[in-house]
Amino acid sequence: MTAVNPTPVADVRVPAAGLRHQVRGAAVVWQREMIRFGRDRSRIVSSLVQPVLFLFVLGTGLSSLIASNGDVDFRTFLFPGVLATSVLFTAAFSGISMVWDREFGFLREMLVAPVSTTAILTGKCLGGATVATLQSLIILALAPLVGVPYNLVMMVKLVGLLFLMAFMICALGLFLSARVKQVQSAMPLVQLTITPLMFLSGSLFPLSNLPGWLHVATTLNPMTYAVEPIRSTVFDHLDLSPAARAAFDPGITWGTWQVPVPLQVAIVAATCLLLLGLAVTRFARTE
Repeated sequence: MTAVNPTPVADVRVPAAGLRHQVRGAAVVWQREMIRFGRDRSRIVSSLVQPVLFLFVLGTGLSSLIASNGDVDFRTFLFPGVLATSVLFTAAFSGISMVWDREFGFLREMLVAPVSTTAILTGKCLGGATVATLQSLIILALAPLVGVPYNLVMMVKLVGLLFLMAFMICALGLFLSARVKQVQSAMPLVQLTITPLMFLSGSLFPLSNLPGWLHVATTLNPMTYAVEPIRSTVFDHLDLSPAARAAFDPGITWGTWQVPVPLQVAIVAATCLLLLGLAVTRFARTE
């Protein structure tokens, strides 16, 4: 009897799960977000409509309320908040888009890959933050139209602060999307979460002379600690009287203590890590 040769079996080589491999996995997810952004031009245009309306329509309409103060045009005050708002919604939808990935099966394909959930979600946050920051550059280019001068140091600081805020909001979107199974449920959840964060951050009104309950709400809102450094950076490069600066950019206070801007940035960075960790934990349990 002639012996039958066994079917040859190909060797399967699984890459070592080292730090370099995890970084490469995160980079692939980041690259996917950039490709999706580049192919969706309508998304770029639609994301700019709301910030432009806030800045030029709302800002111009409400500027008459503070016409007696010649130091600050309301649109100048509103500019940092509009920057933050433009990043807020884009980053939130980037994070919640994980629901689409789950519904179409792409999320499961990513999670079964020999890459950690932490690397996948970190790449998603980096991609969403990059997209949101790139879109905010268009609003940033409009600065001279509202009385904010071009300054290289200021612009670099703003880009860094916007990226950090976008990472935090994208991580929040991932955390929310961990339990959402359908796209129809994602949109109301984003609006329910993001809208209070925006209105309670001081992006559209000064933090001075607030009633007690509103002061507490803005102080507890992590978004406030992302908006205030942006506004402080812009106001540092404006020629304002001390009275105008105190009225429109009083900073954040805990009781009678003025919270330093570096501590505010550190709080945002810590919130980024906390939300990303919570998102990783929830995805590990649900998938």
